[in-house]
Amino acid sequence: MTGESNSQPAWSRKVDFISDFMGSSNSDRTESEPTMPDNVEPVSDAVFEQQIIDALRGVYDPEIPVNIYDLGLIYEVDISDDRMVSVQMTLTTPGCPVAQTFPATVECAVKCVPGVTDATVELVWDPPWTKDRMSEDALLSLGLL
Repeated sequence: MTGESNSQPAWSRKVDFISDFMGSSNSDRTESEPTMPDNVEPVSDAVFEQQIIDALRGVYDPEIPVNIYDLGLIYEVDISDDRMVSVQMTLTTPGCPVAQTFPATVECAVKCVPGVTDATVELVWDPPWTKDRMSEDALLSLGLL
């Protein structure tokens, strides 16, 4: 939207849009304090972790038709007691054309999981990604098994 002036960060606008869509009220939320919508029921830690993994499986590598979780791009998912999520991920190559923008896409997907209080995504290069990190499903879908 060229010419539109909006000082609110893009991820915050997306969270607001999703909150409005889901019918929750987060009018007193600040940019630094995303909150769980009022209508979200707490779930067990195991269910919450699976919801995070499912969200990561909903993000696909832009060059390979496989989700980033099964592709082995997710190295670590850490969930704190207050349900802040930290993700360490890599890309298939350091020269990947989406290296600057893709972590924000992943962060947005994680933040959209009900109950996530905040999320950060760190791009790491060590150890380098290899196809050995791919799940059996990913190998099968690419015809590598």
